[in-house]
Formats: sequence, C-alpha cells, structure tokens
Amino acid sequence: MQLAEELDLDQRPELIKGSVEFVAPTEYMVVAQTIRSCLDELPGSTRTQIAFGGVLSNLGFCLFQSSLTQPQMMVVSDLDDIFVPLPDDLLVNLSESRSVVETFLDSLPSMFQDNVNLESAFGPALKAAFMVMSQLGGKLLIFQNTLPSLGVGRLKLRGDDLRVYGTDKEHALRLPEDPFYKQMAADLTKYQIAVNIYAFSDKYTDIALLRSCADGLKLDTGTEWLVGTLAKYTGGQVYYYPSFLSIIHKDRLRHELSRDLTRETAWEAVMRIRCGKGVRFTSYHGNFMLRSTDLLALPAVDCDKAFAMQLCLEETLLTTQTIHFIFWRKANQGTYGSSTSGCRSGEMYRQADTGAVVSLFCRLAIEKTLSHKLEDARNSVQLRLVKAFKEYRNLYAVQHRLGGRMIYPESLKLLPLYALALCKSTPLRGGYADAQLDERCAAGYTMMTLPVKRLLKLLYPSLIRIDEYLLKPTAQADELKRLPLVAESLDSRGLYIYDDGFRFVIWFGRMLSPEIAMNLLGQDFAADLSKVSLYEHDNEMSRKLMGILKKFRESDPSYYQLCHLVRQGEQPREGFFLLANLVEDQIGGTNGYADWILQIHRQVQQNA
Repeated sequence: MQLAEELDLDQRPELIKGSVEFVAPTEYMVVAQTIRSCLDELPGSTRTQIAFGGVLSNLGFCLFQSSLTQPQMMVVSDLDDIFVPLPDDLLVNLSESRSVVETFLDSLPSMFQDNVNLESAFGPALKAAFMVMSQLGGKLLIFQNTLPSLGVGRLKLRGDDLRVYGTDKEHALRLPEDPFYKQMAADLTKYQIAVNIYAFSDKYTDIALLRSCADGLKLDTGTEWLVGTLAKYTGGQVYYYPSFLSIIHKDRLRHELSRDLTRETAWEAVMRIRCGKGVRFTSYHGNFMLRSTDLLALPAVDCDKAFAMQLCLEETLLTTQTIHFIFWRKANQGTYGSSTSGCRSGEMYRQADTGAVVSLFCRLAIEKTLSHKLEDARNSVQLRLVKAFKEYRNLYAVQHRLGGRMIYPESLKLLPLYALALCKSTPLRGGYADAQLDERCAAGYTMMTLPVKRLLKLLYPSLIRIDEYLLKPTAQADELKRLPLVAESLDSRGLYIYDDGFRFVIWFGRMLSPEIAMNLLGQDFAADLSKVSLYEHDNEMSRKLMGILKKFRESDPSYYQLCHLVRQGEQPREGFFLLANLVEDQIGGTNGYADWILQIHRQVQQNA
C-alpha cells in the first residue's frame, strides 16, 4: 500500500512521535551506533521526540534536558507500584537535546559492560514506557535478550515439551502464556503506540507472548478493548536473532534497525475495504486491531507489511457479472486514497492470483496451529488445495475431456508446489525435533506479515549455480538462472547460492576447483567453513561474488541476508542449511513433489 504524500509533512505538528529504547547488554555497541547514525533521518524533522529507558532488576530512566551536558540516570526499584519520575522531562525534543543524546549513545556500550544481573523486570518497564508515551503515541522499540523474570508479566521457563506434541495440548505451546501482555497490547493500540521487538536470546524467550497469529479480534465501539499481543495488535514487528553474536549478526542488526528507524511510516491509520452486493469479507489477517466488523486500526503502517482478507460469495451473486471493491485508508498525516477494481465472476479461475491464494493459505494454516496440532494445520492446506481443484474439475470436466488426467487452470499451475513448500516451512514442518519453539513462533509471525513476493521467495527460495559465472570474464549476472530445489540440481564440481530472502547459503561442492575456493576464501579455503566469514578479497572472482550478493540484497532492502558457508558432506551443517530446504525432495518422511501431486490427484478424483 502506498499512501499519498503531502508536501507540507514537516509543517504538520501531529507528526511528532516518541521512541523508547530498551537495550540488551550484549548488543549495546551495535544498537547505540546505529541509532546515533540515524538521528538525522528519524521521522518528524525538528519536532522529533525521543526517550531511552533500561531494565534489569529495576527500571532506569534517562534525562536529556538541553540544559544538561551529561545525561542523568534515575532508578526506580519499586516494581509493584510503577511510577515515572519527572514525566515531562523524559521524552525530549531531539533537535534541542541532540548533544546530550549523542553523549549518551557514545557512552552506552561501556555503561553496563561489567553488569552480571540477569534479571528482567520487562513487564514493569513496558508499563513505564506506556506512561511516558501515552500522551503522544509513536513507536516503541524493545531490545530483549532474556525471559521476563520480575514484577508483573514475569514468565516461567516453559520451553518445548516433547510429551505434548501430537496431543490436543500441543497448540498451547504456541499461545501467549500471560494475559498481561494481551491487555498491554490493547492499551498501547488505544493510545496509538506501535511496538517493534528485537529478540536476541539464544535461550527460550517466549516469542509467543511477543506475537500472536490469531484472527483480529472484534472491538465494539464503547466497550473495553479486547486483548491482543504486543506486535500484532499494534501494527508492529518482531526481529529474531537466535544465538546472537555481534561479529556475525552486526550487519544484519544494523541494517534492519536502521530501516526500522528511518522508513516511511504512516501513523494512527485506519483501513477499510468495501465490496459490492453479494460479497462479504469473513476474516482479516495481519498486524492490526479490528474495530467493528471491517475497520482495521493501525498505530503504524509501513511498506514492509501486508494484509490478507478472505471473502465469501453469496448465492445472490450468481447472476452478477462484475464484483467491485473499494479500498479506503486514512492516516494521521491526512493522507486519503481509494481505488475501485472489478472482476468478472465467470473468469474467477482464469484470473486467479497464485501469490494471493498462497498468502491466504499461509495465514490460515499458521493461525490453525494456535488451536490445533501441526499435523492438522498441514492437512488443512492439502484439503484447501484439493477442494479448489475438485471444484475446477467439476466445472470444466466436459470442456477438457478429462479421462483420468488431473487438470487445473494455468493461473494456478504453481499452487501445488507452493502448498507443499508451505507444509515444509518452519512454522508447520514436522514436530518437536524439526524446529525450536521460539523459531517456529518467530517464523510464523514473520510469514503472517510478509508481502506476497517476499513470502513466495521464502517458501520457494532461489538456487543458482555461480562457479561458471565467476570463471567467465564477460558473463553477466542477468544470465544466472534459478534451479529446481532438488538434490539433483547440485553438482559436486559447482558453487551455488541459496537465497530465501533472509539468508544466503553458499554451497561448495566437494570437487569444486581449489582455485575458486582460494580466490573466495583466501587461506581459509580448506578450513571448517562454520568458522569462516566471507569478505571481499583482492581478486576479480571475489569482487564478482560480493557484487552478486549486494545486488540480491538491494533488490529488497526490508531484511538483510546473512551469509552461511557450507561444504558438501559436512553434516549436520549441510543438512540444516540446505538439504532440509530442498522442498521438492522427499526428506525426513515428508512427500517429495512427485508423490505430493499423485496424492492430490487421487483425492481430487475421489467422488468427483
């Protein structure tokens, strides 16, 4: 969604927004440097307001009045009766207090370098941040690297439990544990505060409380705001950094935090879609709060998130040739827009958009994991696919002179492949041993918000052979071709890039020319690749490879792909990063693409 841009944005006082940062100790350096480098680009121009807070076993508030030469820290130890000291002085005008804010950011990495306090009063800190921002709204950035352990909202280390997988209790693992966070999300949304969360812990953090994939809850005007969780119901986002190491993850953190701070954002937005007679929307999916029956409330909205809606055709539509939709949105900036589109109902299958269908299938399946077993969610994807193709077969059986063939519209020829990839994706795949609980929750949250193009790439990534390109001086990057995601695509003499939009995996065949490996890795060409970092060497081959990676990253700047090096035969690293993601192969008891198509075909023919 692209909002109209007004020429007088800098003159609009309602654009003033606050930002509160909770910083995790081991990430101080990268976070502080990134925030400092983005100060000139923060939205709001000269009226930007900013605040910082810290949390351990107590709460720390930073004073940045322009009259100060050094920031002052105030500590609140009472976690049961939260109050904000000097509430009018915590959220300051950035342009007026720029020097003292910069001094704070410069000193932040060393302020807590000797800290050994592992407690986290996260819940009380969240309430305090709400008190600071509630008069203004804005965006709250939370940097969290440990489980909340003190005060309201403290959580127990529930982790994953092998015994409940496959039982009726399995879905409870993927639900938020404490209702406090649901109520806080509702309060934050009411006061137009969006929450973005950066989760760093290599231990269990309970991502489920930070996100929720449930359907938007209906809020009747005048009633108490119903519950939601922090990122979902505030239009926010979760960034997940498992096993964070600054030397490995700093570029990704710097890129994603910088984009989060500076990307164009609409504040205090609402959105509504109206449709013609005979059509009604039955569900909405994404990060928002649903007011009344069709009004989406968005404390913040940006270009890196998408929404999905499911519609239902009523019987009265059967004689109607065209369906009309009106899309309406409004943001605090005063931007408005509407558009009308139509489609002829008789051409529904021919005009079907595979990406839109997959996007909806994905959201429905992930939401189902919150009330059912993973197996049930995977089965629901298959049943939806079978139902769609069976309906098409019944409509066009005579026209196609079927016999025993499986038919589907040209527009949906890739739908079975994406459906299989969805069933093998991190939120839905396997069981206890196939993905950590936090990893499932974080991946589910991400997929629930992805735009169609990026979602399709995550489900079916690019696999490209590049050794021949690197060896030919005149070769162009545009000549590189995607390969099927099967093991047969991998030649032991080759070099390949696997790109799912979130990470690069560079696969070195065991018979790859030593010259290529040495040019790309230098003296580390024969070392354990798990301990080798990729950087540019002083040769043309290395420059070409780094140029390809840069081009891929720049094609979609919303996330940053970390680079993982894998050598053929090195297990379990090769299996984890690449082989398990070759979705067309039969892996770990799951169907390969050929078997999947046969299974779908049989079910479509049953009772056809």
